[in-house]
Amino acid sequence: MSTAARSSGPPDARKVRDGWVGCGLLVAATVLNLLLDRHVSVTSEAMVYVLALVLASYTLGRVASLCCAIGAVTLLNFFFVSPRYSFRVDAQENLFALFALLAVALVISHLGTGLRRETEAARLNERRARQLQEMAVELAVAALPAEVLAIAHRNLNRAFPGPCTVALLDAQGDLHLRAEQAPLRDGLQACIREAATLGPGTGRWPGLQAWYLPLRTESHTGGAACVQNVSASDNGGREHAQAICALAGQALWRIRLAAAMRDAQEQSQWHRAQSTLLAAISHDFRTPLAAIMGAASSLQTQGERLPPLQRQRMLATILGESRHLATLTDNTLQLVRLDHAGEIPMDWESVEEIVGAVLARVRQRDAAHRIQSQVPARLPLIRADPVLLAQLLENLLDNALKYSAGRIDLDVRQRDHRIELAVLDRGDGIPAGEEAAIFEPWHRSDRSGQRGDGLGLAVGRAIARAHHGELSVRRREGGGSAFVLVLPVEAAQPVMEPA
Repeated sequence: MSTAARSSGPPDARKVRDGWVGCGLLVAATVLNLLLDRHVSVTSEAMVYVLALVLASYTLGRVASLCCAIGAVTLLNFFFVSPRYSFRVDAQENLFALFALLAVALVISHLGTGLRRETEAARLNERRARQLQEMAVELAVAALPAEVLAIAHRNLNRAFPGPCTVALLDAQGDLHLRAEQAPLRDGLQACIREAATLGPGTGRWPGLQAWYLPLRTESHTGGAACVQNVSASDNGGREHAQAICALAGQALWRIRLAAAMRDAQEQSQWHRAQSTLLAAISHDFRTPLAAIMGAASSLQTQGERLPPLQRQRMLATILGESRHLATLTDNTLQLVRLDHAGEIPMDWESVEEIVGAVLARVRQRDAAHRIQSQVPARLPLIRADPVLLAQLLENLLDNALKYSAGRIDLDVRQRDHRIELAVLDRGDGIPAGEEAAIFEPWHRSDRSGQRGDGLGLAVGRAIARAHHGELSVRRREGGGSAFVLVLPVEAAQPVMEPA
């Protein structure tokens, strides 16, 4: 049963019920007084009627309660006040008592019905507030307009006898209505056009038998609702219907903003990838290509006249620039791929194995044996892409070898639910204020004269974030830099089967 139906019920049925209950209370009081007639006074019998009136005033409507008050005085006079079984009163004292009883009965009826009405209003408001709270919770997780429509329709049906109708606007501004709802189209469109509630009690279209309510916020209207069979005097019900429609309108606006934000983010990512590729092609790709083309052209046209040493220098230039171009291409493609990859496939991997494989490769290029590592045993497994993670770690070690001359430390530690891999060098360090900028694509801050493509750290940060981790840098005490990769460790570790 709806909230409104529970609060009032059909008017005719309620009047009939109140009539029968009032008659029953008076008959019960009269029968009880007849049974006690030989043992109590008229005053006590009047109190029995007063008790019946208290019950009637709290359970019946105002009219039925007043009728019970008059009926109680009449029955007391007819059955118990001398002369009995007549409506005459032979003593002025009894007449005064009857008027006093009538006055008390009317006051009790007035106070009792007022208290009952306030109690019912408080309970109804509590139910409506609880319903709005529950609806807000449902709408908070709604992700589609169809879900909002279903929630709004269900809550209107709970609150009102109805029938209730909810329709949404499409992208062209048309209302979606079923064939049987077509007669409501004009009213629904009118309330959207006027951005106001129409119908009984609103001052607009008062001749209607239904409320037409827009689903709107201050800046957006997502549809409209119709609640039929309503009363102009039901201000509380109309405000409740408006609150339901306002919640639905806010949810529709939230969904629309979320969709617009997703579109904007996709556009932003597309533009960023486009800018990255254009920047790479316009500058960083043209320089090595120009060097390759110049050396190749000289070898083609003057190769036989050039001394062997110069030819070898030109061939070395072609080879070196080609390698640099290949690295640049790989990093550019890797950065674009990671920016658009979303969730990358990962599996349970051992940090010790990944670090060991990287050190084996890098130490082949570390002729001075400057890299020292500290990797504790029994580290937990992490979910990772081992190829990407090894690429990140190898890139950090290569940078340390390139930009510093002293000892390089690779420290691996477990802290709570994360693993930290730190590459520490004694180079010139990162200039103050550029700690965040060095992770941006094409940013170069080295002052060592070493050539870089400006993409290595950007790719490293993208790899770290693809693993739900973070790559950062800080200055070391005593000089140098510390690049720290933090990776999360899941509490639930896989069970290792015995070998």
